[in-house]
Amino acid sequence: MELLFVVRLQWPLTDEQFVELCALNPELRFEYTCTGDLIIMTSTGGWTGNRNARLVSRLQIWAETDGSGLVFDSSTIFLLPNRAKRMPDASWVRLDRWNALTREQQDGIPPLCPDFVLELRSPSDRLPELQDKVAEYLTNGARLGWLIDPIERVVYVYRPGRLWSALRLLGISQESRSAQGLC
Repeated sequence: MELLFVVRLQWPLTDEQFVELCALNPELRFEYTCTGDLIIMTSTGGWTGNRNARLVSRLQIWAETDGSGLVFDSSTIFLLPNRAKRMPDASWVRLDRWNALTREQQDGIPPLCPDFVLELRSPSDRLPELQDKVAEYLTNGARLGWLIDPIERVVYVYRPGRLWSALRLLGISQESRSAQGLC
């Protein structure tokens, strides 16, 4: 096997090193925490990918109707105020905040926390880590966060300054859930 690239990394990673690491490994998905942990994420399975696509599609339809912001999918990395680089499964940013960024910032890793974030639990995700991730978004400026857990059939709703609330999906048949597209 021939070595094609050498990337020298120093901890903590600089923004440039993180971008270079992502560019050299397009088949991988990375996040970088505010404490300096590099997270290499697995790809989703079929059902999780389908659920996520439906959620992003529905969020996009709402955003087009509302007209006050832009939707981003799970491939968008955001640089949060705490310096973490995170990729929510779906997110929405108000237009006035997006338009305040330079074109270079919009084309790169946008230095802002989305106003709305959605995380969809997949079978490989640990619930406490996802709950901490959504809480981190709120600490960094998100105004609303949803964590959808199709495994336990619960939707967690996060708002700034409040404890999260959980909505349990009870008594819903498989056919109804498929029609709703949530779980």
